[in-house]
This record gives sequence, structure tokens and C-alpha cells, in this order.
Amino acid sequence: MTPMPLPVALADVLARGDVWRGDTLASLPESAIPSGHAELDAELPGGGWPRGNLTEILVDRSSVGEMSLLLPALARLSAEGGWLALVAPPWLPHAPAWAAAGVVLERLVVVQAGKSVGWSVEQLLSSGGFAGVLAWPEANIDARALRRLQVAAEGRPVFACLWRPSVTAGVPSPAPLRVMLNAVAGDSDLSVRIIKRRGRPVSRPLALSIPRPVAGRPSRVVAGPALSLVADRGAAAAPVA
Repeated sequence: MTPMPLPVALADVLARGDVWRGDTLASLPESAIPSGHAELDAELPGGGWPRGNLTEILVDRSSVGEMSLLLPALARLSAEGGWLALVAPPWLPHAPAWAAAGVVLERLVVVQAGKSVGWSVEQLLSSGGFAGVLAWPEANIDARALRRLQVAAEGRPVFACLWRPSVTAGVPSPAPLRVMLNAVAGDSDLSVRIIKRRGRPVSRPLALSIPRPVAGRPSRVVAGPALSLVADRGAAAAPVA
């Protein structure tokens, strides 16, 4: 006769990092990448951007400081020897600014995926060879494709981030973390609103001091005439005006 398994105390279950209660934040610090902003890390499950899950960043237009928000985390991944991939970015990365931020350009890959963004991202995530994959999918990417990307990222040591328009905030998504960005009018701050996370809802947007481009000029953090050493070998993309 097979012996009955010993009961597990509820407290022991709740102490696990991959189990979370609705009134608390999930806590998996070994899977998180510090964002470089203490106020934001305090609101992100695990204390930073997650590895092994899909993150969505919702923003309606570029050049509001959105890449400056992620550069500290990308630089950390790069410093650890990780490869980074940008899939179908709407601009060309400005190599001197990315290098100054700490990104190793020789391990930065820009993929011009055309209409195969979802497929390309899935292959990159499944390969296990990248520490960070950032992608700008088609506006009409469907729920099935998003689920495939979440499955491809799940459990892998990769920061997987999709950039999507703000109008998709009301559309369900399998991504455990969804963040909406807006420029603060007349200010240099960036409004960061966490609209979905594992744990209690966030009561208010965060106002983070983020370097933003000067009106009328391309951002030296986001785009410019100089490409990364790897991006220069690929097809050209339209730079930000």
C-alpha cells in the first residue's frame, strides 16, 4: 500500500517565492534585474524587471525616454556577458550613447523581422542564447501569438519585453507584467503606471526622472546616425526624426 504523502504546512507554501497572495507582491529576487530606479523596483515583483516572463511596455509614441528607462537593466545584462536582441525597432540605436550606458555593442543584435516579428521573437527566446529580447510586434498581434511568447520565455533566464500601443491596455494579455508610459507635460519626468502585476494593484503612477530628448532633435539615447557594430551589417531602418 502506497503511503499517504505528509501534509505541507500552509505557511511553508506561502513562503515560496513562486507562490504569491493577492494582497502581496510575488518575490523572486534571483529572477529580477534592478531597474536602476529604487521607487520603481519597490513596485515590481521581485524588486526589478522579471526574467522568465513576458513584460509589456505600453507607449503611444517614441522619444518620451522609454529606452532610457530600460538602459540600466540592459547594461547590467550586457556586463554579465549576455547577448541582447532588438526585434523590429522603429529606430536605429545610437551606438555611442548605448556604449556610454554600458551596453557591449558587439553583443547587441538588431533583427529586421518584417512581418515575422512574433515568430522571430519566439525563436530567439527558445534558443536560450539571449539575456534580453526586446521587440516591437505588429499592432494586431493576437492572443494566441502572445501566449506562445509567454510560454517561450517562461522559466528561462531572459528579460523578454514587448512594446505595444497604449490602446491595448484594455485587451487581456498573458504577460504577467504590463507597464504604461507617458510623458509628463511641461516636466522632464516620465509617468510610469503599472497596470498589471502579480500582486495587489498599484494605486498611483510613478513619476521618474528619466533623460528625455530635446524637442526637435533625435534622442542620443535612443536613435541616431551611428549604428551598433552588429546592426550596421543588417538592413537599414528609418531613424527617429
